Amino acid sequence: MKKSGIKKAGAVYTVLIFIVLYLPILIMVLYSFTAGSSTATFSADYAGKNPFGYWYQEMFRNEKAMSALTHSLTLAVLSSLCATVIGTAAAIGLRRISRKWVRNTINTVTNIPMMNPDIATGLSMMLLFAGVFAIIGSGSSGFVTILIAHITFNLPYVILSVTPKLRQMDKNLPEAALDLGCTPVQSFFKVELPYIFPAVLSGAITAFTLSLDDYVISLFTAGTYETLPVFIYSLAKKGVKPSIYALSTFMLVCVLLLLVLSNVMQARAEKRQNAH
Repeated sequence: MKKSGIKKAGAVYTVLIFIVLYLPILIMVLYSFTAGSSTATFSADYAGKNPFGYWYQEMFRNEKAMSALTHSLTLAVLSSLCATVIGTAAAIGLRRISRKWVRNTINTVTNIPMMNPDIATGLSMMLLFAGVFAIIGSGSSGFVTILIAHITFNLPYVILSVTPKLRQMDKNLPEAALDLGCTPVQSFFKVELPYIFPAVLSGAITAFTLSLDDYVISLFTAGTYETLPVFIYSLAKKGVKPSIYALSTFMLVCVLLLLVLSNVMQARAEKRQNAH
């Protein structure tokens, strides 16, 4: 009886957690299809309007929204690519450090951006760029500064994703490849990279979504380069409209598709590893 009660309580708790997590998202998606301009009540009066895309059409006709969307996607792609390359190289380099205290110290320092509050990271990056601009006598915040900031806070997530997979890999595999005539570069691309690819992909997806979603650090380092979260927040301060829901739903769908693609690619990579 006690076990049955615990199971029921656990099931109820799980359902409540899912409701708290996903009900707001479902409401946002629902209101992106409302016919009216009010967000207080849902309207189904679609007279003269497309019932499945009116606010989405309004969103795509908004030049500022499309500019912010383009900025965010460009930033997310470039920052995630750079963070993935640098983070993967850093994880491999850390694995090859023989002294444990040196490796642990570097890991701790690397993880600081991840443990720091976003506002502390954003403010420190802003002060750093302001100091650099003062020294060189010119410059202002823009795409380059926000790109550097996003790469900085994405790096720990990539390293954290790749490191466990590297620990699982037999250290003799790269050496065996070298003994068979591979160069160090060939050994990396033919042996190490295929093995850690699922983790690299996971780190890249994490970096992409974090960059796409970031508001606080972007606010401090973007300057005139307006990203989508900053744009949405500026609209929300003037009053929430269904077009904001449509824009947010569009980004949600993009991220979900990306996650599905990531899971499929990881499953295929793991299947190839198991086949060998």
